[in-house]
Amino acid sequence: MSEQVRERPGGCERALSEAYDTALLDLDGVVYQGGHAIEHAVESLAAARDGGMHLAYVTNNAARTPQTVASQLTGFGLPTGPADVITSAQAVARLISEQVPPGARVLAVGGEGLLVALRERGLEPVGSVDDDPAAVVQGFDPAVDWRQLAEAAYAVQRGVPWFASNTDLTIPREGGIAPGNGALVEVVRTAAGGAPQVAGKPQPPMHRETVLRTGAKRPLVVGDRLDTDIEGAYNGAVDSLLVLTGVTTAAELLAAPPQHRPTYVDADLRGILGPQPTVSAADGGFRCGGWTAALSGDVLVLDGDGAPLDGLRALCAAAWTAAGHGSCAADAGKALARIGK
Repeated sequence: MSEQVRERPGGCERALSEAYDTALLDLDGVVYQGGHAIEHAVESLAAARDGGMHLAYVTNNAARTPQTVASQLTGFGLPTGPADVITSAQAVARLISEQVPPGARVLAVGGEGLLVALRERGLEPVGSVDDDPAAVVQGFDPAVDWRQLAEAAYAVQRGVPWFASNTDLTIPREGGIAPGNGALVEVVRTAAGGAPQVAGKPQPPMHRETVLRTGAKRPLVVGDRLDTDIEGAYNGAVDSLLVLTGVTTAAELLAAPPQHRPTYVDADLRGILGPQPTVSAADGGFRCGGWTAALSGDVLVLDGDGAPLDGLRALCAAAWTAAGHGSCAADAGKALARIGK
């Protein structure tokens, strides 16, 4: 885990696609949302790949197989093989296989991606607690129903070891933000008590799975969620890029605790194709581009002009530094309004 508390976004003189050998990309909210690619994603990733950067897609969504995900990305114009996709289903299947006998039955509440990952580890998915499972695992799937959740609750109540691919409470969809696997895990927890072992981001099993499968030497985690993508990078002591195309708002970024602070911040995936500006201390505050941000009492103040993202980066530095000194920026509303955030 990183030992240094980040108090400002980092700068990089080179394009990120040149400074890092592998992009570990989240999918939902970064590359696509529902069935559509996010604006600028495909052309940006294609350019990064053509420049020599390895692209690996790392998702907490356990519903689909790597082959299915790869086919979708290929359909978007990003030629991708199954080996380039790492899922939380694969991470949790490895975690389970290390704790149960070979060939053990596992009560699986989830989609095809989870079932395939379990079978790849030599485990046998079953659908009922009456099948005498050695473990119970939950992975996201939109078709999960009450009966499956009830079976999981029965198993947990009987003391069967409980696992979850991930605990994301929400997932971006075309219509908005929908309940994620974490919400379904909470249903079982409410009925049965206890807590599962979790494999997906930000937990170490997912980082381990990613490193084993990609062989990345200088990875850059790219994500839209502070509590999964960015915290996972923090836990793995690797750099990260937050893109603002998913669930994280500018206000949430300013209030981020140390483990949720990304190395870099950008609007979308075009950010990997260029350098990142430096945020420097200036005039009792912090400067980025044409903006200067500072904390005045309990209010964040932003002066200047220029690219809105530079203003946000300066505000991050002012807010994060104040938090490190025991202060709390209670009001960032006016400052964010100046940059349209």
